[in-house]
Amino acid sequence: MDRPQFRAAFFLPRFWPLWCGLGLLWLVVQLPYPLLLRIGRLLGGGMYRVATDRRRIAKRNLELCFPEKTPAERKRLLKENFASTGIAFFEMAMSWWWSRARLARLAQVEGLEHLKQAQRDGKGVILMALHFTTLEIGAALLGQQHTIDGMYREHKNPLFDYIQRRGRERHNLDSLAVERDDVRGMLKLLRAGRAIWYAPDQDYGAKQSIFVPLFGILAATVPATSKFAKLGKALVVPFTQERLADGSGYRLVIHAPLSDFPGESDEVDCLRINQWVEGCVRDCPEQYLWTHRRFKSRPPGEPKLYAKRG
Repeated sequence: MDRPQFRAAFFLPRFWPLWCGLGLLWLVVQLPYPLLLRIGRLLGGGMYRVATDRRRIAKRNLELCFPEKTPAERKRLLKENFASTGIAFFEMAMSWWWSRARLARLAQVEGLEHLKQAQRDGKGVILMALHFTTLEIGAALLGQQHTIDGMYREHKNPLFDYIQRRGRERHNLDSLAVERDDVRGMLKLLRAGRAIWYAPDQDYGAKQSIFVPLFGILAATVPATSKFAKLGKALVVPFTQERLADGSGYRLVIHAPLSDFPGESDEVDCLRINQWVEGCVRDCPEQYLWTHRRFKSRPPGEPKLYAKRG
């Protein structure tokens, strides 16, 4: 995709409310990081109270994935998850507007040698990530260390789309945004030896998925990771990030490339990916994006797992 361009139309009155909101957000994120964490937690607490549909989805997901926990334990986890989501709102703005030096001080990066080695070997990399609430800032921090391209879906509001893309791409001017449906473009970049951020952990519908277990529940899982790796002749390199509990920043880990991948079948590969997803989520459940209806699609004959939206 071409670089985002500023338009004179962004000064029209219909964009003024968004300009005001963005300006206020810019001012707030100039505050010290520990204070932003506290404000984010307060924002998350407010979201917990008013975002009833999202709270209901997250609550149901926790019931499905952690049946061994007591209701009180799941409620505490749910509240912590909303606190993490509130913090993520400011992390997004930090990644867009903080100086590179200020942002870099928060990063602890491990395993960068795996990306460097792939680059030396001329191998493309599928940087296999997850939808954690720290997704935005994790990609920004890694982008300062190594060129990564990202799968991208254009926002409906053109001004927000401009701000978002400019904020994401400023960390590495060599990075590219790839339309989510542009498979041909993605494969071209992989064959050229580039690294592309990709997350296979959401429900994209039964038609293009295989049902394999996740947390003991059959989940619609896209086999695209295997297909991209095979057609793009690329390595699959798992990537995780977490917000550190002591408030000192973020730990980013680039893991070793998956061996013997793709495997003997799409089903085997999808199961392997879901097992990895489950392990990562169990390590840091309060920071995962539980408000997505991960088990929305069901195998033929199985009942729905979510109540109708209010």
